[in-house]
Amino acid sequence: MKRVKGTPKAAEPSDSEDDDLNPETHKKSLEKLKKIDPDFYNFLEENDENLLNFDVESENDATDNEGEDGDTVHKPAPLQGDSDESDFEDEDAKPVKGKITLKMVQQWQTELQSEGKIKLTSLTTVIKAFNAAMLRVTSEDGTSDGEYKVEGSSVFNAVIQMCVLYLPSAIKKYLGMEQSGKDPQKCKHFVKLKGPLLAYLNDLLKLLSGVTSENILTVLLKHLHQMSVYVACFSRISKLALKKLIILWSTGEETVRVLAFLCILRITRNQQANLLDLVLKAMYMTYVKNCKFVSPSTWPGINFMRRSLVEMFTLDLNVSYQHVFLYIRQLAIHLRNAIVVQKIENRQAVYNWQFINSLHLWADLLASTSNKPQLQPLIYPLVMVITNTIKLVPTHQYYPLRFHCVEILISLSKESNTFIPILPFLVEVLTSYDFNKKHKKVSMKPVDFSCILRLAKSQLMENGFKDSVIERLYALLLEYTANESHTIAFPDITLLAVIQIKQFLKVCSVSNYTKKLRQLLEKIEENSKFIEKERAKVSFALSDSKMVTAWETSIRTKGTPLLTFFENWNKVNKIQKRKKITKNDELAGELPMIKRPKISEDQPSKVKPANNGPMVLFPSDSEDESNNFKIDDEAETVPKVKKVKKKKTLKKKKLDKKVSNTDDEDHIENKDDIVQDFSVTDW
Repeated sequence: MKRVKGTPKAAEPSDSEDDDLNPETHKKSLEKLKKIDPDFYNFLEENDENLLNFDVESENDATDNEGEDGDTVHKPAPLQGDSDESDFEDEDAKPVKGKITLKMVQQWQTELQSEGKIKLTSLTTVIKAFNAAMLRVTSEDGTSDGEYKVEGSSVFNAVIQMCVLYLPSAIKKYLGMEQSGKDPQKCKHFVKLKGPLLAYLNDLLKLLSGVTSENILTVLLKHLHQMSVYVACFSRISKLALKKLIILWSTGEETVRVLAFLCILRITRNQQANLLDLVLKAMYMTYVKNCKFVSPSTWPGINFMRRSLVEMFTLDLNVSYQHVFLYIRQLAIHLRNAIVVQKIENRQAVYNWQFINSLHLWADLLASTSNKPQLQPLIYPLVMVITNTIKLVPTHQYYPLRFHCVEILISLSKESNTFIPILPFLVEVLTSYDFNKKHKKVSMKPVDFSCILRLAKSQLMENGFKDSVIERLYALLLEYTANESHTIAFPDITLLAVIQIKQFLKVCSVSNYTKKLRQLLEKIEENSKFIEKERAKVSFALSDSKMVTAWETSIRTKGTPLLTFFENWNKVNKIQKRKKITKNDELAGELPMIKRPKISEDQPSKVKPANNGPMVLFPSDSEDESNNFKIDDEAETVPKVKKVKKKKTLKKKKLDKKVSNTDDEDHIENKDDIVQDFSVTDW
């Protein structure tokens, strides 16, 4: 062809380009490749046969793609690449992005429960579904930006139930922790699951912080307890979880408190080196904050917090020593300021429930760790703080506080097997107050000292005050002397107390008070004579501490008169305390006996609670109210049972039958809902 003038000359193909397009040269290069890199050649054979059969295809294409001028035009073959999803899933099993149905939940549930290997895709899809359920309740408009969408409370319940019941065991199976039980981070497949697991735990904590119902909280806390092994793998999640759990531990209901503590304990143990310091500090500060007010209703919660804190501090006594030393020192500083600066503000910093409950906590901790040497050096400073707290304001108004401090000292002395001179603080009450003084007011009951530290001036004028003081003195003197009744020095320890009790009996003219203390005096003297008789048989020197301890243990195993008397008295006293708590005697005295008709008596027993099936995780509600996240306990109240009359008309009976039939039909229609299968008994 002739070139038109003025047009640029087209670039003619070079020899090298012709060689590259030549099938023979291409074939030779492929043969060389087979020799040089056989693995890559095999890969091409498996994945791209078109490239290897270049000569055949090129000839066919050349004939098919001839232009009008007879020149061959090369058209590239369309690229065929599989998507990422097809590597993992078949076309039939691809998840439908969008609305989640109950059938989908059932399918995922069977995948999680399969006896074979658990797939990573099934775990990730379940976690995505849980995230969609969370976005439904946390987002303002109730929509989710993720792959899936949860609509309706039944689907929401089904997704949550599936994750709570079946996800922990499926994760264990996937990581291979069922038999080995090793750290999840050391498992082979943990890296693949790390991202989805972190997202799931974040969502779970959000759900936990938004729930108010006790039943749902217990279920979620049990689930978190199972997942706490994985929580400990992420430091940020661990801190967030512990922050929420400590709040539940201090303010929740009884079962919620216990479950929250178990979760705290498990997470802390799994990451003890990093978390123990923070947890001990946070729990102690929360304990002090929540024991400011003491009443019969708050006592059980405060006692539980104290016992669980003792357990946390015993995890590592070397770490605990620094905390305990620091906190006892703070108490001592408050006490020193109150002694030096005689002002009401400084006294109030000591004479309050937070201070007393802190003393109680440290005494319990030192008593429980008495067989280990780490914390024993702190017994002496703690005892000095308690005794000087009693001496700060030794007036009649603060007798309840004195008795609380004495109780703490008695338990510490008993458990740690340490002698603490407690009798002077008790006998001092007998000599410092005039019990013959006539009362100005009459009270029906003695004043209860268990939940008070300070008495009002009006209470000091009542006869109930003196009765309560004598009762507490009798109980504490008997308990302390019974604990020390086996010691070789018992007659010498109780000598001054016996003298002061005898002086009180001479002065006091109230027969009820003298009767009690005379009985106590007789028991103490009887025990002293018993010890003196046993001591007369001793042949070893009193300086030989080993022989003295051996002798005391033998006397304790034999039993002493005072100890047997105390044990019998304690049994009766515990029964009386239980009666006081339940108020059985009070109720019997106040309520008159009324003969009720048989219908009203039998009615509650005949009416059976409606069997609504197993407990649902989240109460199903209408679609309009489905975006409400917080669940109130009021929704769970049982409807009042109406009084049923004996005689029914025929019309009423027919109506009742119709209602029951409609109820049965509704029940059958809801049979497909997975939520109905959930029950707390599954745990």
